[in-house]
Amino acid sequence: MKRFAAAFLSALFLAVPALAGASVAQAEEGARLRVDLAELSPRVITTSTTTLTIAGTVTNTGDRRITRPQVRLQVGDRATTERGIGDVLSGAVIRDSPLTDFTPVADALAPGQSAPLNITVNLTGPRADRFSRPGVYPLLVNVNGTPEFGGPARLGAVSMLMPVLTGPGKQVTSHAGAPSMTLLWPLTSNVPHVYAAPYGSPLVLADDRVTGEISADGRLNALVTSAASVVRSNSDLAKSMCFALDPDLLATVDAMSRGYLVHTESGNVDGKGADAAKTWLAELRTLVGNRCVVALPFADADLDALTRIRPGDSTLVTRAAAGAATIQQLTGVTPQTGVLWPDGTPSTSVLTALSEAGVHSVLTDAGKLAPAAAGGGVTVPGSTVRVQPTDSLISAAMAGVPSVPDSVTVAATTERAVASQNGLGALAFRAGLGQPAGQQRPNHLLVAPPRRWDASAEEFTAYLRQVGGFLDAGVVNPTGLATLLATDPATSGAVGDGGQDPAAGIDPAVVSTLSTLDVQATGLASAMQLDPTKRVKPDDIVEPVRLAELRGASTAWRGLPADAATTNAQAELTAISGRVTVSQPKQTIALASGNSPLPVYVSNDLPVGINARFALSNNTGLRPEDAKDGFFPASGGKNYFLPVEALRAGRFSVDVSLRTPTGTPLGSSARFELTSTDYGAITIIATVAAGVALLLLASRRIYRRVKDARAGRDVVD
Repeated sequence: MKRFAAAFLSALFLAVPALAGASVAQAEEGARLRVDLAELSPRVITTSTTTLTIAGTVTNTGDRRITRPQVRLQVGDRATTERGIGDVLSGAVIRDSPLTDFTPVADALAPGQSAPLNITVNLTGPRADRFSRPGVYPLLVNVNGTPEFGGPARLGAVSMLMPVLTGPGKQVTSHAGAPSMTLLWPLTSNVPHVYAAPYGSPLVLADDRVTGEISADGRLNALVTSAASVVRSNSDLAKSMCFALDPDLLATVDAMSRGYLVHTESGNVDGKGADAAKTWLAELRTLVGNRCVVALPFADADLDALTRIRPGDSTLVTRAAAGAATIQQLTGVTPQTGVLWPDGTPSTSVLTALSEAGVHSVLTDAGKLAPAAAGGGVTVPGSTVRVQPTDSLISAAMAGVPSVPDSVTVAATTERAVASQNGLGALAFRAGLGQPAGQQRPNHLLVAPPRRWDASAEEFTAYLRQVGGFLDAGVVNPTGLATLLATDPATSGAVGDGGQDPAAGIDPAVVSTLSTLDVQATGLASAMQLDPTKRVKPDDIVEPVRLAELRGASTAWRGLPADAATTNAQAELTAISGRVTVSQPKQTIALASGNSPLPVYVSNDLPVGINARFALSNNTGLRPEDAKDGFFPASGGKNYFLPVEALRAGRFSVDVSLRTPTGTPLGSSARFELTSTDYGAITIIATVAAGVALLLLASRRIYRRVKDARAGRDVVD
C-alpha cells in the first residue's frame, strides 16, 4: 500500500458524536451553514436504482442573517487514485458538476435557525449517465446563500463517497480478481468506567454511563443487536466477521450483573444497570457463540505506554495481553489463540514482550509497515510475532480526517447517518471497483472500523447489510480471520515509523503518575505476608492496582484530562492502604512521666499481615526513638506503645502515621493531643549537664574577676 494511506490513519478522530444526527464540525469560520445529514438512500447505486434521496437539516451557525439558502447535489468524476479518495474525505475542492438545480431551503435563516433539507433525484436519462460506469464517485451536498452585508457564496457543504456497482439500468458486470475480506467488529467502552474494585469488595463505577451504553438505545447494545440481526441471514458475512472483545468491558459488565455501586461526591450509591448487564451479556454470548472472536488488550491499553510505566519490565504488557481466559469464561468462546488487536503500531520492545506473553499474531495498521510488506502478513526481523495489516485507507475513511484549511466543504465522516458511507466507498475502491485494468490491488482486505464507532443500530445494520451486498455481488470474497492467519506471510518487513507519535500517545503526565503508583503498589506488596489462616496471596490484594494501571493507559483517554485516567489506580491504592490505620484518640493523652510510651491502636483490616513502621510528624516537644519495622497481623487490631521522650512539660500534639519499609503510606495520619508534667531522663541529664556547665562558666568568670582585682591592687602598691 502506498504511504499516502498512512497519512489517513495518523489523522483519525479518536471519538465520534454520541447523539443521533450528530453535526459535522465546522471546517473554518467562513462556514456559516451547518449541514446535518440524517438520511442517504441508497448507499450503493446498482442497476435497479431509480432515485437518490438525501435528507437532513441546514442550520445558520453564524452571526448574520442569511437570505435565500438553497441546496443542490453535485457529482465528480470516478476516483481512480487514493489521493482522489483522500480529497473527498478531507473536503478538498474537486472537479464536479451539478446533478440537480438549486432548490430553496427557506426564505431566510436567522442566526441559530434551522430548516429541513430534502432532495430526491430521479436517476434516469442524463442524470443516470453520470453514474454509468462502476466505480466510486464523489458526491457533494452544496448549500449556498447570501449573508447579511455580503454576496452569494457557498456557505456549507458535505462531501462523501458513492459506490456504483452497476450504472442505473445497465447490465450487471462481474468482478474478476476480487480480493478476500475479513471484517473486525470491535466492542469496547468509550472509556474505562471502574472507579474501584478492591479485593473482596463490591465493584464501584466512576459513573453509570456504561448502563446507557449497554441499554436499548446504547452504542454497545446497537453493535450487538445489529450484528445479530444481519449475520443470521447472511452466512458469508458471518464467515468474514470476527468480534473483537475487550476483557475489561466484559469483566465490568459481569460484575455489574451481580450488583454494584456508583461513586458520587456525596458517597457511593446503588447502580441501576444490573438487569441491563445480564441482558447484554446474554445477547453477546448468543451472538459470538461458535463464531470468530479476537481479544483486544485489557481496557484497550496502549502497549507502548505500559513499557514506559515500568521500563525494562514486560509484566504489564503480559497482563494486558492475557485477556483470552476472561473472554472464554464470560462468553463460552475461546478467542483466536495468540492473536491480539492493539491500537496503533507496536514497537520492537512491545513485540518482544508480546512474544514472551504467547502472542504470535498482531493485527495493526498497514500504513506503519514497510511499503513492500503492506499487502499481506509480515514477519518482523528479530521477532517471532507475525504482523497482519489492517487497511489504513478504509479505517481512515470510517474514522475521519481533518478538513483542508479554508474550506467550507466538510467531509461526512462525523455524521452518524452517513459516517459509514465513506467506509463503504473506500472498501469498494480498495476492492478495485472501477479502477483501471492492471492497477495493483491487495489480495486481502482486513477491515478495522473505529474501535469506539458510534452510530445507531439502524446505521450499523445498514452498513453490515451493504457489506453483505458487496459479498453477494462478488466485489469481495468472505474469508475468516483464522484462514487469513493460516496463510504464509507475504514478506518480511519493518514495523513502526521511527518513533511514537506524541499526538497519538498517552499523556506523559499519565505515564509518570502511573509509574509512581506502580512503585508504591510494589512496595505495598513486598510488605505483605501470607496469613496461614486466610490463605490470601499478597499479589491478589494488589492485583486491582495493576488492572487499574492498564485502564489508566487505555487509548480511550487520549485527549482527555490526565486526572481522569489515573483516578482508578489512585483509588485502588488508597482502598488497600486505607485498611491499615492508626486510630484517632478520643481524648487527650497524659504522659505519666517524661519517658512514658505513647499508646497507639492500629487496625489491620487486610486478610494479610503487613510490615510497617510508625512515623511521627509535627512532633515539637517530643523525641521518638529511631523507627523500627513492626508486624501487624491480618484482620485484627491491638495497642502498640511507642518509646518517646517529652522534651518539655505542657500541652502539645503529634501526628502518628504508618508507612511500609519502602515508604508507601498506609491509611491516614492520626493527631494525638498530649500533656506532660515531667521530663524524660535524657532531658533531665541534659538539663543537669547544662546547669553544671553554666555553674562552671560562672565560677570561672568570678574567679577571673577576683584575680584581676587583686592584680590591680598589687600594681597600685
